Amino acid sequence: MANPVDNDKGKTISPAGLDAVVPFQVSPLDIRGRAIQLGPLLDDILHRHNYPECVSTLLAEAITLTILLGTSIKLEGKFIVQTQTDGPVSMLLVDFRTPGSVRAYARFDKERVAKAKETGKTDAISLMGDGILAMTIDQGAHTQRYQGIVKLEESSLEDVARQYFKQSEQIPTEVRLAVAQSLTRSKHGKPDHGWQAGGLMVQFLPESEERLKQADLHGGDDPSGKMPAEFREDDAWVETRSLMSTIDDVELVDRDVNVETLLYRLFNEHGVRVFEPRPVKDECSCSIDTVKSILASFSPAEITESVVDGKIEVNCEFCSTSYHFDVGEFID
Repeated sequence: MANPVDNDKGKTISPAGLDAVVPFQVSPLDIRGRAIQLGPLLDDILHRHNYPECVSTLLAEAITLTILLGTSIKLEGKFIVQTQTDGPVSMLLVDFRTPGSVRAYARFDKERVAKAKETGKTDAISLMGDGILAMTIDQGAHTQRYQGIVKLEESSLEDVARQYFKQSEQIPTEVRLAVAQSLTRSKHGKPDHGWQAGGLMVQFLPESEERLKQADLHGGDDPSGKMPAEFREDDAWVETRSLMSTIDDVELVDRDVNVETLLYRLFNEHGVRVFEPRPVKDECSCSIDTVKSILASFSPAEITESVVDGKIEVNCEFCSTSYHFDVGEFID
């Protein structure tokens, strides 16, 4: 059955399904956003790497966040989210390529992750520790990269994203992320664990700059701890934040509650308009030609250092593909 949500042509639409971003707009509240439920894409990435559960959960959150942000970029190129930290999970790297390809991996210390599991400290900040999160837009050769960096001082990736937009973009933003596993049956009838994730991001984008300033971007509280007398949060953004706070994690990942249904539940009093869904897929950009061109730039000494048992082996950390080359292809 179609959902009671208008699309950009004013007609009811069918659910977008899994692995497709749904852009939406609620004009009376001056908000725009994106929502997604991930399934097969997430399964492919996480099963390929076979990380500990807590590492996979953290990477799944980063993938969901990156897709929500990356699909909002109107330019061709890459949107990269990367953490560099001193915790058990020292790096998360998610690489989104327009219009809808994503790849990702994590680096972690097995012993420290095992200890974190024993002590029950598997929340995002405990696993990542101190460090930074960088968001980079790369449009390729002959263009300048744009990079925003935020310190990992918050309690979750949701909070980090809010802080990033408040600090770098000056756009009031709310983000909700959730990740879960479900027990399913494989095609051979054996028990199988499936990954699923959901995400919802809204941004307050009024035409008036004064209204934008009256959202949540004021200069901070005065020394007494009270909000400045001249500051009053915009009612539309207050309502939006209140509605976002009612979302349960299960609503974001429950496949019986599709994205369009969730948007209707949240915003039906004001009317929510959705736009064409944008499919995303698990796709790595590595290839034998790409790897070969990189090796060709190495010096003979560097090539020699890369030789193992007379061969050069290169493994892609994103997709786990192994490439093998003869030394003679690079050294006469």
